[in-house]
Amino acid sequence: MVAAVITFTGSLLVALLAVTLVHRVVRRIGRRSALFAGLARHAYRPALVMAVLVAVQFSLGVAARGEWRPVALHVTGIALILAGAWLLAALLVVIEDATLARIRVDVSDNRHARRVHTQITLVRRVTVVVVSVLAAAAVLMTFPSARAAGTSLLASAGVIGAIAALAAQSLLGNVFAGVQIAFSDALRLDDVVVVENQWGRIEDITLTYVVVHLWDDRRLILPTAYFLKTPFENWTRTQSALLGTVEMDLDWTVPVEELRQELRHALEASDLWDGRVCVLQVTDAVGSFVRVRALVSASDAGRLWDLRCVAREHLVGWLRARHPGALPQVRVRDLPRANGQAPVQPANGSSDNRVFGESADGEERVQAFSGPDQPVQPR
Repeated sequence: MVAAVITFTGSLLVALLAVTLVHRVVRRIGRRSALFAGLARHAYRPALVMAVLVAVQFSLGVAARGEWRPVALHVTGIALILAGAWLLAALLVVIEDATLARIRVDVSDNRHARRVHTQITLVRRVTVVVVSVLAAAAVLMTFPSARAAGTSLLASAGVIGAIAALAAQSLLGNVFAGVQIAFSDALRLDDVVVVENQWGRIEDITLTYVVVHLWDDRRLILPTAYFLKTPFENWTRTQSALLGTVEMDLDWTVPVEELRQELRHALEASDLWDGRVCVLQVTDAVGSFVRVRALVSASDAGRLWDLRCVAREHLVGWLRARHPGALPQVRVRDLPRANGQAPVQPANGSSDNRVFGESADGEERVQAFSGPDQPVQPR
């Protein structure tokens, strides 16, 4: 008994000392390397647990005696499998974080970087799930009864698979949709999108749902399958630069050329304009107003929104100050009265005010639209 305690204590101290020394060395190297810094941060605890369990199993195998020894070894083996899965998942996370750290997204053209970030983020989640499933399967295989049950269930695997597929159809559909989104480049992290008539930015993409950070700080949660079945707008699919419109209904007396020049002056004075597009056109002239549309450009969606508001406010203020008559107006004109005279009746035989009848052509039209079974009424 004393020998078993000494063996256990010695092996435990050696394991703790070894892990502590390695952790300090890795943490010191991590001051100059992001990879080792991630190792020191994520892998220390699972490595410590793994070392302790290895020491315990070594002590049980060497010095322990008694009927409880097989049970203790079995429990320790299960714990070792779980700790090994934890350590493997931590190492995968460290490698993925180190890869992400080398790809910067805080640059002007970050489309490729956002694509890689999206793929690595989803791959990380898939690897963690796969490691967890394999660890659970390894734990079950340590039980002899579970191995026998697995052998008997192998014959009915097709039926079980079909039932599981039907039960998890929606979940599996979202999982496959998430993987497809990650590698099809249709949607990436930080993409600016319009979904459900809402404008926002892709904040997170998981295996089952996508989080859209809306412009007013709300979060719109949508299943990943939504983006494969429903059309949506991606404003940063190829580039972040966009065009925007400013429309105004004005009076017919508006000086279009002066308004066009004033728009250019307003854009040139603003740091929101990227200098690509400045166009002002009359797109409609029906009824009491003419519709003037200004087309402007900006480097991204946020700047474009502010630029449209700036251009609209400037043009409205300029029209009020310089050309108030060009603002929308409703004109009312008094028509001359008939001075009590009776309306003039058309002369006999006149057919200028009749489409049907009162002429040979009108009679033919009456016959055509009355149909073959309808008698023509005498006039």
